Amino acid sequence: MPNPTTYRLSFLVLILLLLVCFFANISLGSVSIPFKDIFNSLIGSPTEKESWQHIVINYRLPKAITAIVVGSGLGISGLLMQTLFRNPLAGPFVLGISSGASLGVALVILGYSIFGGIFATLFVSKWGIVIAASMGSFLVLLAVMAVSIKIRDTMAILIIGLMFASITAAIVSMLSYFGSAEQLQQYIFWGFGSLGNLSWEDLFILFLIFGVGILLSITSIKSLNSLLLGENYAKSLGLNIKKSRLLIIIATSLLAGTITAFTGPIAFIGLAIPHITRQVFNTANHKILLPAVFLFGAIVMLVCDSIAQLPGSDFTLPINAITALVGAPVVIWLLTRKRKMVF
Repeated sequence: MPNPTTYRLSFLVLILLLLVCFFANISLGSVSIPFKDIFNSLIGSPTEKESWQHIVINYRLPKAITAIVVGSGLGISGLLMQTLFRNPLAGPFVLGISSGASLGVALVILGYSIFGGIFATLFVSKWGIVIAASMGSFLVLLAVMAVSIKIRDTMAILIIGLMFASITAAIVSMLSYFGSAEQLQQYIFWGFGSLGNLSWEDLFILFLIFGVGILLSITSIKSLNSLLLGENYAKSLGLNIKKSRLLIIIATSLLAGTITAFTGPIAFIGLAIPHITRQVFNTANHKILLPAVFLFGAIVMLVCDSIAQLPGSDFTLPINAITALVGAPVVIWLLTRKRKMVF
């Protein structure tokens, strides 16, 4: 097991890498902006071109911060779920949170033609889609929480979450069948995910809820380490399983549900980042894993977003496609090289 000095060095490298990726992400795009002008924009000094300051402050900086929030939040959500269910294939959306958000958005976009004027205002509103996604996630969360209070078996909660996802997916399919081509296109575009649609006001709200989710995750570290040894052993240590499980579910729902509401469903990050972190740090201690997953998730998301921007081009690729194309081969390579999954 690496000593504390090795961990400190690793964290220092990750923080430096995060800063490099952060400024590189702001620099790259359809217009390349030198690092010097980025710093000048951030401190309010004149830049070579006046338009660059507007681009950095009003578009690229919020998008880069959003990438950090999304990558770290989904990564930590995946870590919480994988530990709670002791399942390496568990991700932040196994409880049906993403499906609930998708159903809320589908009711607004695809249900417009069925329900008429009820969703007329929401259909043309960005905040309407955010609220609909949040409400969908929240309703699924309430259902899962109600189940988690009554059921002792953690794996049963996982299966019930998957059943909720199946039900919502079936309703979305029926709505899609009756939707127009324009509505289907809008819904599909939402499903691609996007980091560039958030204003500073949107980002402030996202960051507040994200902060609450992170605080709940930090308070759950002791419970997470105990659950690694099994629920029976955790009970013998005096851990309140129901209370701890509920806290972990709420933390995951706040992080994954809010991120999905604001940016759309982002695949791969929540499932793969915890595995990448475990392989690199070779530990199961959540005091190490939680901050490491935070940093790894933020770095990977910044890199994926930089690639999706197609620097020098006016086109932007769907972030969902890039996260899978970039991340999946890395996980395959790590697992085949180690030949053993750390869990």
